[in-house]
Amino acid sequence: MKILFRRIAGAALIIYMLAGTAFAKELIPVGQIVGLELQDRQVVVVGFDEKQGGAAKAAGLLSGDVIKKIDDTAITCAEDVREALRSSSGTVAVEISREGKTKQFQIQPYITEDGPRLGVYLRQGITGIGTVTWYDPETHQFGTLGHGVNDSSGKLLPMAQGWVYRAKVMTVKKGKAGEPGQLYGSIVSPEPAGTLSANTQQGVFGTCRDGWEGQAIEVASMSEVKTGDAVIRSTVSGDAVREYSVKILKIYPKGKGNGRNMLIKVTDPVLLEATGGIVQGMSGSPIIQNGKLIGAVTHVLVNDPTTGYGIFIENMLDAAA
Repeated sequence: MKILFRRIAGAALIIYMLAGTAFAKELIPVGQIVGLELQDRQVVVVGFDEKQGGAAKAAGLLSGDVIKKIDDTAITCAEDVREALRSSSGTVAVEISREGKTKQFQIQPYITEDGPRLGVYLRQGITGIGTVTWYDPETHQFGTLGHGVNDSSGKLLPMAQGWVYRAKVMTVKKGKAGEPGQLYGSIVSPEPAGTLSANTQQGVFGTCRDGWEGQAIEVASMSEVKTGDAVIRSTVSGDAVREYSVKILKIYPKGKGNGRNMLIKVTDPVLLEATGGIVQGMSGSPIIQNGKLIGAVTHVLVNDPTTGYGIFIENMLDAAA
């Protein structure tokens, strides 16, 4: 699912063996919305200042370009850009990466009272909201999303560092056929609640010392997941977590590494009224069946917001180990 809000001001387990894989025996199914910030040490052009960015735009710089070097300074963060410009004396050589190819442009910075500027808006990494799937109170490790976070090229973001923040839902855009809905969130505090350690195809993982309260329940193996009734835990208003009824329509082989291990349909009238079904931002909502944690919501069907996919918890924990 999609990451939704812009940048703010950012696994050891209790082990037993099951089918050759290491699992936590019990985990807390959370369902709480959080803010996520993933940084990748890449600085991307996302726009141009109308007044200051004329020279950069005329030189050939485009939105989506990754700035790799300015003169002899390697660029890994926005501060590197500012430092390189402060050290310049006139025109600068800006080296960028575009669709896998390296290009270089000669640009005359715009001079301001605060120093030279390229006049471009920059992005480093990705920020947004997601839902925490599980938390291990013994180790303080958690998992969220149930799928990876991709960069602008559609590839898995090579995260260098990241943070998780307490958040709440401000508004909901209700989903309808052909137009997925969205949760719009806000950070409760600018101070990170924890750190992120891995961005994988099966979820984003990290540690949070204070964590989330709740009753830990057993983790189910893939073989225990059945078609039929289940519930999900989600936050669709403020910071209140609620359980909603769903039905598992179909189960897919474990080998699917794309977060589509089961087809689920929302049947709860309260959730359908509030959101229209599964919406962007609900990624990671834990799925519980027969009192066990079986997986997490990952995707919504564009043409049917009441229906979407989930990942087996077994696959999430494999990636987190």
